[in-house]
Amino acid sequence: MNESLTQRIEESQPAWHRSALLRWVSVLVLVYVLILAVGFIGAGFKAVAGERAEELFAFATNPFLGLLVGIIATALIQSSSTVTSIIVGLVAGGMPVVIAVPMVMGANVGTTITNTLVSLGHVAEKREFRRAFAAATIHDFFNLLSIVIFLPLEILFHPLERLGLFIGNLLVGGGSYAPTHLNVVSGATKPVIKLFAGWTHVLPHPFDGLLTIIVGVILIFISISLISKLLKALMVGRAREIMHFAIGRGPLAGIAAGTGITVLVQSSSTTTSLIVPLAGAGVFRLAQVYPFTLGANIGTTVTALLAATAVSGAEALPALQIALVHLIYNLFGVVVIYGIPWLSRLPLLGAERLAAIASERKALAFAYVVGVFFLIPAMFLGITTLY
Repeated sequence: MNESLTQRIEESQPAWHRSALLRWVSVLVLVYVLILAVGFIGAGFKAVAGERAEELFAFATNPFLGLLVGIIATALIQSSSTVTSIIVGLVAGGMPVVIAVPMVMGANVGTTITNTLVSLGHVAEKREFRRAFAAATIHDFFNLLSIVIFLPLEILFHPLERLGLFIGNLLVGGGSYAPTHLNVVSGATKPVIKLFAGWTHVLPHPFDGLLTIIVGVILIFISISLISKLLKALMVGRAREIMHFAIGRGPLAGIAAGTGITVLVQSSSTTTSLIVPLAGAGVFRLAQVYPFTLGANIGTTVTALLAATAVSGAEALPALQIALVHLIYNLFGVVVIYGIPWLSRLPLLGAERLAAIASERKALAFAYVVGVFFLIPAMFLGITTLY
């Protein structure tokens, strides 16, 4: 009996290893498709806009409009990685970085809808729901506070844009050349992008460029969705082990765990949604969940940085710049807000207070989701387009 069981295990191992290897190869292929898709968006947008890219986005010079677009788009798609990758492609095609920065900030808020929806699954049990809803909305409060602090500074002084440009110049050299690894990536994608662009020329302008953009956006949706699913299948079990091991070891370990797991599964929504049910069950306290969600904010920036490697030549610098802005913004948010004790307490107090009210009035929780992520941004979006 034991010999038969051992034999079956030994026979099953090669198949498991082949399956895992096939998944990793699939992830690499999909990463290539993601990079290719960003190149498609950039090429298509350049074909449509030509030298008039700034005129095309004149409507979005109001930074609050860009912020609201980022929130609504990400809330609808439920993936900040997808939205920021599309933004990188648009910047590569000529959209000004100054317009893209508030959109990236908005994407940070929009992505938190997923774990808030997950918390609603605990609505039947009052105490459990209170813990789960607080664990979900602390991410909302942190990202909203981050916008309150950094958006006015960015409007007045552009520190994120300037720092992203400075670091981008160090990495890309002002667009005059690219590091070897970026040359390899663009060398692998450029022929495919040129070939596809050549095929679309059978369509009249600007439909050739629009088709290229649409194909790029579809490929980003598909590639990020499949990458996330494959990595979840490969890593979620290990992610839970890392989470249990690190979260109880202090704030820095929690931030590191949140960052690492998000890089592994390529989805901050997945990372934060993993911890909400555990918080609801009382496995982790809100103070332990808090730094973990901040790490997820940092880890989610990897996708945009990866997407920026698709771009070469003069467009390489602005594409890398906006990806770096996303990283710098999320790092600064952690350092400034979590590093200052009285600021650090605000998201905790906000989440605890809201959860206490929502656990008593369940309808308020649903109203919060619809209002914060859709109705209020849509209302302000309408107002800003009128004035």
